[in-house]
Amino acid sequence: MKTEVRGSTTSISLQNPTTIFNTSQGPSLTGALKGCLGSLDGACIEKLLLHCASALESNDVTLAQQVMWVLNNVASSVGDPNQRLTSWILRALISRASKVCPTPMNFNGSTSSSTIPTRLMSVTELAGYVDLIPWHRFGYCASNSAIFKAIQGCPKVHILDFSITHCMQWPTLIDALAKRPEGPPLLRVTVPNWRPQVPPLLNVSSEEVGLRLGNFSRFRDVPFEFNVIENSSSLELLLSTQLNPSPLDLRDDEVLVVNCQNWLRYLSDDPRGGSPSHQDGSMRNTFLNMIRSLNPRIIVVVDEDSDLSAPSLSSRITTCFNYMWIPFDSLETFLPKDSAQRMDYESDVGHKIENIIGFEGHQRIERLETGVAMSQRIRNVGFLSAPFCEETVKEVKGLLDEHASGWGMKREEDMLVLTWKGHNSVFATAWVANGPNPNGLLMED
Repeated sequence: MKTEVRGSTTSISLQNPTTIFNTSQGPSLTGALKGCLGSLDGACIEKLLLHCASALESNDVTLAQQVMWVLNNVASSVGDPNQRLTSWILRALISRASKVCPTPMNFNGSTSSSTIPTRLMSVTELAGYVDLIPWHRFGYCASNSAIFKAIQGCPKVHILDFSITHCMQWPTLIDALAKRPEGPPLLRVTVPNWRPQVPPLLNVSSEEVGLRLGNFSRFRDVPFEFNVIENSSSLELLLSTQLNPSPLDLRDDEVLVVNCQNWLRYLSDDPRGGSPSHQDGSMRNTFLNMIRSLNPRIIVVVDEDSDLSAPSLSSRITTCFNYMWIPFDSLETFLPKDSAQRMDYESDVGHKIENIIGFEGHQRIERLETGVAMSQRIRNVGFLSAPFCEETVKEVKGLLDEHASGWGMKREEDMLVLTWKGHNSVFATAWVANGPNPNGLLMED
């Protein structure tokens, strides 16, 4: 638990617990509040959240409402990081409770709506969003450096890009390729039509993004092609018919690179809920097996380093409270409490929180697994880890120097991990196919 670095304490005025809560509910809730009245730190807030989760899991809506009343006295969308995070978790809990409660619940402006509105960004706004904290840039920097090294001397490169940030990664790589001593390669980037409907959302199409990348590439004298995988408007269609050499227009004279940025979490990891066409019923493993069959020179996988896939609501709330705190705390270091940019970013984090806590089954699409678990999954389908070289490490450290001092980086096994105040936030990994590799890639120094 991160209470040692979550020093903010929220002072509130509460009635005596026996007047707030029906004593017939038993002593557990009173015990949860004992020692917390007057000031609620992260540990006390977490305890209340778990009591609310327990009540919801046992369908005790009355008790859940009572705990929410206390949490509502703590939560604030313009308060300290704990208060702001609590306000979004409370909103998700209200949404979840409203699905089983006939009477809509509303606390202090919170809503029982099951959908948090998401905004459409311009390309310029998206660039500012990505630059705000190194949450995405860390993965871009590590991946681009590994890709650049892997394709040295190659005249033609095809990148199969699975990402939620609309190709924002590629201008930096294009700029680096333009300066390559042997000259830039012919670069092709292919993206799928299908994309999970999660923030950030863009107000232009994938085709328009490709045109902008093409214009930038011409300015940098890098030969460039951009393709959208047609008829991939659903995940099932993408996995069943599109991830093979013919629709992808793979060419023998090109080196293939596969890029996965915050993508794999949206592929179901549930073997019981998958299609019979999937080898083990898991979309996640099916996707990785298909990528392995394409024999890429390198695959880079970047995602958030947390386990948010547990079936237990209580487990997800505990992990969510101690992990999603990171962006709220990091934004606190340089943006005022009423900053519109800060609130917009936190709203996107809130979108994740609502899905993690408010939904179950196929509707819960935020199913993160840790970097260690993901690495083992990738090994199991036939990839070998390609450790990042020291040059990549230097580049990532240089990037982090541009941000607040709380950001850091460490190595765990063959991963690079972005940290905030010592706590893991994002992992980056690189992989090559296990077995004969005609490209002969060697990633080590």
